Amino acid sequence: MALKPLAEVTQEAIRVLIQELGPLDTVRFVNQFTVGYGNYTEERRQLFAGITLDEIVSEIERGKERTESRR
Repeated sequence: MALKPLAEVTQEAIRVLIQELGPLDTVRFVNQFTVGYGNYTEERRQLFAGITLDEIVSEIERGKERTESRR
């Protein structure tokens, strides 16, 4: 039996997973094997420096209101 190219094996595996698990659980399964990058802790510190939790929540609520008003 000849070895299939890895890309073909991957496509077939994803197809079987989607068929058996559904798209959402397939993505959840595959994501557990992907390695993130960067330093989220440091990026978070820089991103939210000088901003209070109340300010973050208020901004989220304003964004939701804008989204709902567009519907």
